[in-house]
Amino acid sequence: MIPITTFAGRDVAVFGLARSGLASARALKAGGARVHAWDDSDVNRARAEAAGVPVSDINARDWRSFAALVLSPGVPLTHPAPHRVVSLAQAVGVPIMGDVELFAREVNALPASARPKIIAITGTNGKSTTTALEHWILKQAGRDVRMGGNIGTAVLELAPLHAGAIYVLELSSYQLDLVETLRCDAAVLLNMSPDHIDRHGDMAGYTAAKKRIFNNQGAGDWAIVGVDDRICAGICTSLTASAPQIVSPISAGQALGRGVCVVGRKLYDALGARAEAIVDLETAPALMGRHNAQNAAAAYAAARAVGVDPRVIAQALQSFPGLEHRLERAGVVQGVRFINDSKATNADAAAQALAVYPKVYWIAGGRPKEGGIEPLRHFFPRIEHAFLIGEAQEEFAKTLEGAVKTTLAGDLETAVEYAYRAARASGDPHPVVLLSPACASQDQFTDFEARGDAFKALVAKLAAEPGPARKAGPV
Repeated sequence: MIPITTFAGRDVAVFGLARSGLASARALKAGGARVHAWDDSDVNRARAEAAGVPVSDINARDWRSFAALVLSPGVPLTHPAPHRVVSLAQAVGVPIMGDVELFAREVNALPASARPKIIAITGTNGKSTTTALEHWILKQAGRDVRMGGNIGTAVLELAPLHAGAIYVLELSSYQLDLVETLRCDAAVLLNMSPDHIDRHGDMAGYTAAKKRIFNNQGAGDWAIVGVDDRICAGICTSLTASAPQIVSPISAGQALGRGVCVVGRKLYDALGARAEAIVDLETAPALMGRHNAQNAAAAYAAARAVGVDPRVIAQALQSFPGLEHRLERAGVVQGVRFINDSKATNADAAAQALAVYPKVYWIAGGRPKEGGIEPLRHFFPRIEHAFLIGEAQEEFAKTLEGAVKTTLAGDLETAVEYAYRAARASGDPHPVVLLSPACASQDQFTDFEARGDAFKALVAKLAAEPGPARKAGPV
């Protein structure tokens, strides 16, 4: 845990007692703050009390007594409307922040010589893989590295701060909305495409939240920016023209005169006087596909920013085991390969998976996001048969109509069974069943991890019971 001492002796409201909220309450209490924690959920309040977090109804308190409101990232800040506790805080001028801002303030309170380094990673897609890859590289390099934020462990549950440590943080737009003073030694923006518009109001609001990752950077800090989409290319140009930090473009297809790029699966370092080929990503089995080429370029640049030798980075890229629920090999049953890409919660993420395989039996659906799967149309020829689930199944079926053979499976268990039967009957030597939903999971699962775990359990069940008697379904 990282105790938060910057609010010692003061009253702090904490609203939202899931993972980051509980961590914030514990860290504030450990640092000497008087914590007043609340959640609208009876279950979450009971869990907090069991964890020793003081629970009190902040709705009934005098808000002028609070030094800050620490807000869980999932609580609406501005759109579609501010949550009532946000309005209460704003009415009396109480600062609103999240757990990452608490972390930042604690770092900033240290003498410069005692501060750890911070690598923060954001983007619409790829941030979890890039964060895990960066952590792997630094671990292989022998660095004292901790990983958290929007991936795995809440930032305030990580090991205490000290000089020499490196914190690798995945940050969502929700978290960045609640950050004011975070200064990153290396800040990575991978890409931008429409997502979370309901939370940010429009694309401009979403972009503004992502750009906050570069706030507070100074000379010697690195801004690492993907240039393969129009929005990020514009951000990179703007930073290069006016920002004090070192700006490194990255690309998964363009040859760059400056920065880090992957061309023809070879990663090139053009951070110095001339471009040098560093590693062939064909030797990195967990980094298949164009999207992973961008992830590799970003992680390489961030590792260089903290002084890791290029040869060490190259070896770590080759040995990276991959990220759970992202193009994860879930098993092989009777020659059928099952790929768990449950983390693909929007069309852009699913496109990255569909680009890897020339022919798939595709399981998709869930709670749809704006735009549906229309952006995937140029991948439809790769889909041999689509098995659709969840709230999106009828909408997706209409989009696929006339282009892809489609079955409304309803739920994941049925979709896995049907897809397996169709793949086995195809005669293909190495058929692939791909779970890449292009949807959120909350219609049938608590989160994408639960969906991916359920998929892997179903594959394991198929492997254990390979008999011919199965649920009737399309072939």
